[in-house]
Amino acid sequence: MKVRVFVSLKNGVLDPQGRAIHHAIEGLGIHGVKDVRAGKMLELEVDDSVSDADLDTMCKQLLANMVIENYRFERTEA
Repeated sequence: MKVRVFVSLKNGVLDPQGRAIHHAIEGLGIHGVKDVRAGKMLELEVDDSVSDADLDTMCKQLLANMVIENYRFERTEA
């Protein structure tokens, strides 16, 4: 089974990468984009025995910095 983990900065945390992307979009002549927030997506291949609690532990202790980031995960068929 595949699990996708999405990690993004919490609201109020400065996002210099998102700001640079936004500036580059404007450089392309596209002016309708109001804001960009950058994040990351990790894809894990796991056994069915890996529980949501296990995934939660992985996210909280390793994959996301809980001080400045939020996360969510979704299971998909392989």
